[in-house]
Amino acid sequence: MRMNISEKCLCVLCRTDDGRIMSNLVRRTDEDHMRMALAEAEKAAAEGETPIGAVLVIGDQVIAAAHNMRETWQDPTAHAESLVLRDASARLGRWRLPDATVFVTMEPCLMCAGALVLARVGRLVYGCRDDRAGALGSVYDVVRDGRLNHVYRITPGVLESECRSVLQGFFEKLRT
Repeated sequence: MRMNISEKCLCVLCRTDDGRIMSNLVRRTDEDHMRMALAEAEKAAAEGETPIGAVLVIGDQVIAAAHNMRETWQDPTAHAESLVLRDASARLGRWRLPDATVFVTMEPCLMCAGALVLARVGRLVYGCRDDRAGALGSVYDVVRDGRLNHVYRITPGVLESECRSVLQGFFEKLRT
C-alpha cells in the first residue's frame, strides 16, 4: 500500500494493492488554524509590523493567509483581516464568503469587523481582545448591533494567551 500525505489538508490517501483509494481525513481544529495565524503574526513582527496574523479557511482548506502590512505599504487599510479577504476573493472569484471562517490573532477593529460583515463571512475566530479598538464586544459591538444586513458567528479567546504574548513581546521590545 502506497501513501501520499498532503500537509495542506492533513488528508492521508492510501492506495490499496487492487488500486482503490482510501482516505483518512484528519480535521484541523480551531487551535491548529490559530497557530497558522500566529505564524503570520510572527512574520509581521519580524518585518517591524504590528504582529497580527489572519487565515481564511473554507471547509478545512486554507484559502488565504496574511499579516499586517500597514507600515511596509504605508496603507492604513492593510490589516491582516482585510488582506485575507482581498486575497481569498481574488482566488475564488467572488466577494461573498458565507462558507468561510477567518482566524485572526486579535479582535478586529471597526474597519475589519465591518469588512467581515460586507464579505458575508460565516464565522470569525479570534485570539485576544483589543480593549482599545476591538469592535466585537470590547469597545464596539458591530455584529450584535442588529441594524446590519449580515451577522457572523464569533468564537473568541482561541489561544488567547499565546496571541496576547506575541503582541506584548513586540511592544516590550519597541519600548526598550
